[in-house]
Amino acid sequence: MTGATRWTRVVVAGAITGIVMAVVVKPDDAGEKERNAAVVPRSLEIPAIDLEAPLMKLGMTDDGEVELPPYEKPDTAGWFKHSAVPGDDGASVIIGHVDTKTEPAVFFRLRHLRKGQKIRVERSDGEVAEYRVDSIERVPKERFPTRKVYIEPGLRLVTCGGEFDWSAGEYRDNVIVYASPVT
Repeated sequence: MTGATRWTRVVVAGAITGIVMAVVVKPDDAGEKERNAAVVPRSLEIPAIDLEAPLMKLGMTDDGEVELPPYEKPDTAGWFKHSAVPGDDGASVIIGHVDTKTEPAVFFRLRHLRKGQKIRVERSDGEVAEYRVDSIERVPKERFPTRKVYIEPGLRLVTCGGEFDWSAGEYRDNVIVYASPVT
C-alpha cells in the first residue's frame, strides 16, 4: 500500500468515525445508555450456519477505527460497545473475522445466510434478543455503508469477504448481514 493510499484510508476512517460517534452518542440517548451500561451481549447463535460464539466488547483504536476481535480468538465475535445492545432500540453492530492466516474464523459461513433465517443474541440480563435476516450484501470497503450499518436500527453482522488483496494483506470487500427484531 502506498503512503498516499494509507493516508487516504486514515482520513476516511477518521471522518467516518466522527460521523458515527456524533450520531450514535446523542445527548438524549445518554441517560438510557447509562442505565443499560451494565447490560451487554454475551453470545451469538445462528442455527442455520451452526454458529455459537462468545461476544467480547469492542471500542475504537487510537487511529480512530473500530476495533476488531484479536486473531488469537478466531471463534469469538465482538459487539461494538458504542452501538445499541441487541434487543434495545437502535443499530447494534457485531464484528467478526472470516478467517485467520491458518484457519476459518467465527464468520466464515456468514455469507451463506439467507433472508428469513434467525439470529439470537444472549444478553447479560438473561434476555435473548431474536432477529430475522432481512438481507446480506457484499460491498467494497471503500464504499462501506456507514449510515446503514451504524445508524439505521437493527442488528448488523460485519466481516470481510470477496477477493483477497495480497499486496494490501486484506480482503477487498465487507460482507454485511442486516437483521430486524422478531416481534
